[in-house]
Amino acid sequence: MKASYRFLFILGMAVFLPSCEKDLNVIPRSVITAASMWQSEGDAVAALNGALSQFRAALSDAYIQWGDYRTGHFGDATGSQASFQDLYLNSLDDLDVGTNWAAIYKAINDCNLILKYVPEIPFSNANTKNYTLATAYFLRAFSYYYIARVWGDAPIVLAGFESDTQDDLYPSRSPVAEVLSQVKKDIDASTGLFPDDAPGSRKAGSKAAVLMLKADFNLWMAKTQNGGTDALNAAKSAVDAVLNNGSYQLADDFSSLFSSDDNNEIIFALNFARDEYEGGFAADWLVAVQYLNDKSLVENPVKVGSHQQWVTFTDEFESFLFERTNDTRAPASLESYNEEGNQRFKWINKYPGEWSDGTRFFTSDIKVYRLAEAILFKAEIENALGNTAEAIVQLNKIAQRAYKEDNYYGAGLSQSEVNDIILDERLREFAAEGKAWWDLIRFGKVYDMVPALQGREGEQNLLLWPVNAASINSNPAIIQTPGY
Repeated sequence: MKASYRFLFILGMAVFLPSCEKDLNVIPRSVITAASMWQSEGDAVAALNGALSQFRAALSDAYIQWGDYRTGHFGDATGSQASFQDLYLNSLDDLDVGTNWAAIYKAINDCNLILKYVPEIPFSNANTKNYTLATAYFLRAFSYYYIARVWGDAPIVLAGFESDTQDDLYPSRSPVAEVLSQVKKDIDASTGLFPDDAPGSRKAGSKAAVLMLKADFNLWMAKTQNGGTDALNAAKSAVDAVLNNGSYQLADDFSSLFSSDDNNEIIFALNFARDEYEGGFAADWLVAVQYLNDKSLVENPVKVGSHQQWVTFTDEFESFLFERTNDTRAPASLESYNEEGNQRFKWINKYPGEWSDGTRFFTSDIKVYRLAEAILFKAEIENALGNTAEAIVQLNKIAQRAYKEDNYYGAGLSQSEVNDIILDERLREFAAEGKAWWDLIRFGKVYDMVPALQGREGEQNLLLWPVNAASINSNPAIIQTPGY
């Protein structure tokens, strides 16, 4: 195990020391030590569970930091956290939260080992073997997709590191085009291997999940990497397959998506569970109980957390969410309460976990892909292809649930108008779901709509992130992101 961890340290992963064996959510010794492992189907399943656990750990906080905290939608709450200020202001440095790629490369290494050894392991059921490999490809594709968008140029590591005598212990950054090319290869491999129906797949991966990633990826390629019509058509094919699946339905009540994780709208989520793995970014969103004068307000209606409330929506974004009085998503996304003689409290209402015996357990699954996004992807793709009437049909599926009104958006809107409406609906639908930063970039609005970015178009790589100082200090081959 010591040898395999040397590579992880070189990528800036000094936190992963041998003592981590005590953490039940870290991949077990048997997965890492090839000499005594990789013999049976059970070994492969254990390795996949370990990879899923590490993938969850890598995203439990970074998912929202990368996908939302730079948008101008978030700011200080009753307390403030210095580590978030640079994100809000888009003035990042190499010590900020979100800059360390340690955990996500560890998840990639777990996937690499699965892809190296599992093909040679006999399975009693070929579908189980294919599912294991497909999920590893899916997790690796998802990881590199985020790496490419967060850091741009980045190391492409495809071999499983197990020995300090292996080659390429000091990988350098490859061009972002090569990273994105690897994402496509892994998506294609995963799609070809996934069984059509995989039990328990909403929390572990499925064909529908990788198809959502394929649609997401190809929209990004079409709109930010000059992928053109070919990328749009690839995205359309993928999202149509999801919409025609029949296994997923829009929830009638938007708020039910966040009061229960058992919902047929969910396509892929990161699993959180009591006494297994709790926490994540939502722990920063709820009110600290000491600020309430009247403790009877706890959970009636004020949601309280386990520590200081560091983060909430800005007043400006709150006004945006609530500007349409009939939008049922707004109160499901943010609630507030004025305590007489005290102050107004507000808290983000998504991912609240559970309140039991005076304790908050952050057990809400992080929803990565849900059917509403497939519908809005469909609208975005059709509009980009010039099929604006079809885009409006898709938009109205989302609007009907939100506003309880049929044909909310009428015919006759221009392609440009519909494009703006799709972005507007995405910002409302997926508030605090780690989507807005990527949406603003993809729609070409990030410099217009993020106050801290206005007038800064000329700054090099401003939309990327610096590499954490620990990674550069540990690996002389890593060059800092130009501009930082």
